[in-house]
Amino acid sequence: MNEIGHFIDGEKVAGRSGRFSDVFNPATGEVSSRLALASLDELQRAVEAARRAQPAWAATNPQRRARVFARFVQLLNDHMQDLAELMSFEHGKTVDDSKGDIQRGLEVCEFVTGIAHLQKGEFTEGAGPGIDIYSARAPVGIGAGITPFNFPAMIPMWMFAPAIACGNAFILKPSERDPSVPMRLAEMMMEAGLPKGVLQVVNGDKEVVDAMIDHSDIAAISFVGSTPIAAHVYAEAASRGKRAQCFGGAKNHMIVMPDADMDQAANALIGAGYGSAGERCMAISVAVPVGEGTAEALLDKLVPKIESLKVGPYTDAASDFGPLVTRQARERVLGLIGKGIEEGAKLVVDGRAYRLQGYEDGFFVGPCLFDHVTPDMEIYRQEIFGPVLSVVRASDYERALALASDHEYGNGVAIYTRDGDTARDFAARVEVGMVGINVPIPVPLSYYTFGGWKRSAFGDLNQYGPDSIRFWTRTKTVTARWPSGIKEGAVFSMPVMG
Repeated sequence: MNEIGHFIDGEKVAGRSGRFSDVFNPATGEVSSRLALASLDELQRAVEAARRAQPAWAATNPQRRARVFARFVQLLNDHMQDLAELMSFEHGKTVDDSKGDIQRGLEVCEFVTGIAHLQKGEFTEGAGPGIDIYSARAPVGIGAGITPFNFPAMIPMWMFAPAIACGNAFILKPSERDPSVPMRLAEMMMEAGLPKGVLQVVNGDKEVVDAMIDHSDIAAISFVGSTPIAAHVYAEAASRGKRAQCFGGAKNHMIVMPDADMDQAANALIGAGYGSAGERCMAISVAVPVGEGTAEALLDKLVPKIESLKVGPYTDAASDFGPLVTRQARERVLGLIGKGIEEGAKLVVDGRAYRLQGYEDGFFVGPCLFDHVTPDMEIYRQEIFGPVLSVVRASDYERALALASDHEYGNGVAIYTRDGDTARDFAARVEVGMVGINVPIPVPLSYYTFGGWKRSAFGDLNQYGPDSIRFWTRTKTVTARWPSGIKEGAVFSMPVMG
C-alpha cells in the first residue's frame, strides 16, 4: 500500500505519528493510499525549517522571487497532463476539469511574477521641511494554508503563490481526501529554484489544524472549507492575534429573466450546476426563473439535457462528471435529496439509483433536478455539494433579487438577460460578493480578487489579486529627516509637517 507522508525542509519524509487516513479512488471505492497524519512534533519541524528559511528568502530581491514563479509556471504547463490525471484519480473529477483547476492556480502564479511592482510602497518627498515619508510592504513571516478537497491545485496556489512571492515562508495543510497533487506542487516549486523550507506540506487532520492556529510562530492563516469551520478558525486565529482570511460555504443563484436566451441559460445551468459533480463553492445550485412562463420554458430545455448527461470515471473522456469524493459525501447528498422530497419539493430528475457497470462500489450520484423548491426547505438553505439543482420560481424581478440577497451565503450569483438596465441594476443591488452577467461561474481573473460576502467569508481581505498582497504583508511607514535640516534644541509640542 502506498503511503503518503509530508514535505518538510525540502524533501519528502515519512510520517512518524503512527496515525493514518485512507485515500480512496472515488470511481471504484477502493483505498488507493494511506496518508500519514502529522503529530505536533512534525508540525514543529516544519515551523523550525520555515523559521530558518524565511529571513533569507525575504531578503531575496523581488525580481529573483518572481523568476522562481516564472519557472514554476513553465513546469506546470509541462506537467499539466500528469498532474490532471493524478488529481482525477484521487478526486474523481474529469481530466479536463482537473486541467481547469490547475490552470486557475497557474494564473495566480503568473500574476505574482509581477511581485516587484505589486509589493512597491509609496514615497512623498518634502512632506515637511526637509522631511520625506515612505512606506514599504514587509512580509508577515510564516503563513499557513488549510485547503479543501475540491480544488487540490488551484486553492493551494491561490494561497502559497502570493504568500511566498511576498517573502514569507508557507506551511500548507491540504485536504486528506486528495493530497498527492499538493505534495507534487511542493516538489515542483523546489525544482523551480525555491529554497528549502520556504514551502512545506504537512498532512493531517483537526489536530494539526488546531496546532497551526495555536502556534506562536505562524503569523497568518488562510482557510477554505465549510462555514462552521471557517467561522471557528477565524475566531480562534483572531483571538491569538493572527491575521486570518477564512472562506466558507455558498448557495449560488442564477436568475433567469423572461428575455434570456433559454438555450444559453439552460446550458449554463447544466455546466455550472453539474460540473465536478456539484463539488464547487461556485457551483450554481439554485435556478430562479422569473415568471411562470419562464419557468416552464426553462424546464422544457433543462430536463432533456440533464437526462442525457453522462456520469462516469475520469478514465472515460466522454464523462460529463464523475463520482463524489467519498462514500460519506454520497450518503450526505442522498440524505438531503430525500429530505427535499419529504419537505414537498418535486424531484423532476432522479439520479439516486444511478449505477455504473464495473464501478458498482464507486461514489456516484446521478444528476438530480428539483422543482417548486421554497426558501424554507433544507435543500435550499444548505449547501448540498452534489449534482443537485433546485428551481425556485420567482413571481417577478424584485422577488428574484431578494432571494439571492437574503440568503445567509453571499458567495456568487449570476443573471441571464438581454436587458442592460436589468443587468446593471442587479449588479448594483444584489448582496453577493461575485456577480456574473450572462456568466454562470463568475470567478474573477487573477488580477482581481476572489471572495464572497456574509457567511461565505470571514476577514477583511480576499484571496489572490491585490488583496492577497495586502494580506500577506504588513505596511511599514518611515518618516526621515537628515541632520542638515534639524534645528537645535528639543521640541515639546506635537510635531507638525506644515
